[in-house]
Amino acid sequence: MKFAVYGQYYHENLDAILSEIFLFSEEKQVEIVFEKGFYDLISPENPLKVKTFSSHKELDASFDVFISIGGDGTILRAATFVRDLEIPILGINAGRLGFLATIPRESIAYYLNLVYEKQYTLSARTVLGLHTSVKNPQLEDINFALNEVSINRKDTTSMIVIETYLNGEYLNSYWADGLVISTPTGSTGYSLSCGGAVLLPDSKSLIITPIAPHNLNTRPIVIPEDTEITLKVSGREEHYLVSLDSRITTMTNEAVLTIKMEPFKINMVAFADKTFLNTLRNKLLWGEDKRN
Repeated sequence: MKFAVYGQYYHENLDAILSEIFLFSEEKQVEIVFEKGFYDLISPENPLKVKTFSSHKELDASFDVFISIGGDGTILRAATFVRDLEIPILGINAGRLGFLATIPRESIAYYLNLVYEKQYTLSARTVLGLHTSVKNPQLEDINFALNEVSINRKDTTSMIVIETYLNGEYLNSYWADGLVISTPTGSTGYSLSCGGAVLLPDSKSLIITPIAPHNLNTRPIVIPEDTEITLKVSGREEHYLVSLDSRITTMTNEAVLTIKMEPFKINMVAFADKTFLNTLRNKLLWGEDKRN
């Protein structure tokens, strides 16, 4: 077997996590390949003598699993490496409980062995693609999002107007601070904090959630995942912000945005005892009564 390993930051628990991964690779004869930036972070003066990769182009179908060490944000970055290669992502949580990075650092060896024995399933996650009428160099290489595409005001405290069409039919003009178009994966993120619904990962839907709308009767709406969404933005300023997960770029008001489902999915490694509902209860403390 062959595993890719990626992380963004040095966590206080990182040494223990890496020790578990190296011990597992030695016992099972699994090849470990580190992302170059992460490798330089953890081994600046003491080379580990392992192979590295630097981009999406250096990954291929020979990789069985892509291990992401960190939180949910690290998994969103991991998706930019995996893209359409269908390499499953396994999230090892180095900090607090996450919706995507669900494997606790105390049980790494147990779950890695389950992966080795192929005792897991794949959770295929919808991906949104963004296309613009005005060329933007920052979107040429990575123009997709696993969580959400969001529109936000820029350089102003005034609201923006987001004219919205679904499959060419006019829906609404949102007077708001912005708009979030979320996948089921992203429904527990920015959209949720703005009042959007929680969707199960295998839901065939998207959520359009306004950010601080001027009209209080403007509510989040759930639409089929194969809907093509067209957005036209106007406001007092000439520019606005577009965010794809954690990647932000600036667009001009004359740019028309088209958002639609990508033909590929991002696969997450799932285990029988780490279900989405279980994570949801633990994360949001559902079913608990602090009075007792």
